[in-house]
Amino acid sequence: MEFKKYQHIEKFGSEETDGINKGMCYVFPKIDGTNAQLWMDEGLHAGSRKRELSIDSDNAGFYEWAQKQENIIKFFSAHPNLRLMGEWLVPHSLKTYKDDAWRKFYVFDVMNGDDYLSYDEYKPILEKFNIEYIPLLAKIENPTHEELVELLDKNTYLIEEGKGVGEGIVIKNYAYKNKFGRTTWAKIVKSDFRNIKKPNLKHGNDRIIEKEIVEKYINETLVQKEYAKIANETGWSSKMIPRLLNTVYYCLIKEESWDFVKEYKNPVIDFKKLNFYSNERVKEIIPQLFN
Repeated sequence: MEFKKYQHIEKFGSEETDGINKGMCYVFPKIDGTNAQLWMDEGLHAGSRKRELSIDSDNAGFYEWAQKQENIIKFFSAHPNLRLMGEWLVPHSLKTYKDDAWRKFYVFDVMNGDDYLSYDEYKPILEKFNIEYIPLLAKIENPTHEELVELLDKNTYLIEEGKGVGEGIVIKNYAYKNKFGRTTWAKIVKSDFRNIKKPNLKHGNDRIIEKEIVEKYINETLVQKEYAKIANETGWSSKMIPRLLNTVYYCLIKEESWDFVKEYKNPVIDFKKLNFYSNERVKEIIPQLFN
C-alpha cells in the first residue's frame, strides 16, 4: 500500500454535503489535533494529511511514536489490508484538553482500499487491540440542522472538566454519496456560531465586498489553528510568515467561496484585493508575529 491523502471534511450545508442528513447519521466529536494515518507495507508506515512521514521527516513526533506501539503492530499483523486514519493530538488552537489526552492517536476512520468501514464494523476490531478511537456522540436518523447544532454543546470528549466544549462535530452517513459521486463527511464547527463579525451591509461606492468577506469568514480560530500546524511541523520563524498567509487565503477560497458566492449573490470579486485583505486580517489577529 502507498500513502493515501485523507478526504477534506466539508462544511454541513455546503453543496458538497447536500443531503448527507437524509438517512442514518453517525455524529462524532471533532478534535483539534493534526491529521495522521498508519498502514502496513513491509513495515509500519505513517503519514500526515499531505505526505508520508519518516524518522527524518516527522510530524510532531507521530512517526517516532507509532513505531513503538506494539498493539498497533499486532493489529496490522492481523489486518494488513486496513488503514487507520485519525488525529494525533498535539497543541493547536484548542488548549483545554485533559493533560493525559495529549500525544495520543485517536482513530476516526478505518479504510479497506478505497472503502470506509462503518463505525459498527471497526469499533470491535480496534477494541480487541486496545487502539483508541473517537467515540460516537449520537446516532440519528434524518437529523435536522437544529438537532445537529444542539450536539455541539454535548461534545466534551477529552475536554478538562469545566473548560467548555470541543471544536465541533463530524457527521457521517456511510450510505451517502454527494451529487458528484463522492463519499464525504460533513462538519459543524463551534467557532462558526460565535465571534463572527457581521458584514457591513451598506451599498454604494464605499462598500468593499472583499473586506466584508474576509471579516466574516476569517476568524481567530482558523488563523491560530493554521499557525499551530506550521509551528508544530517545522518550528516557527519569520520565514514561515508567507506560508501562513498563503495557507489562510487558501482555506478562505477552498472552504468558504461557495458560501460567500451564494450569500452575496454572485458578486464581482477582485481576488488580488481579497488576498490583500486576507493578509491584513491575519496581521490583525496575531500582530505579534509581524512586530
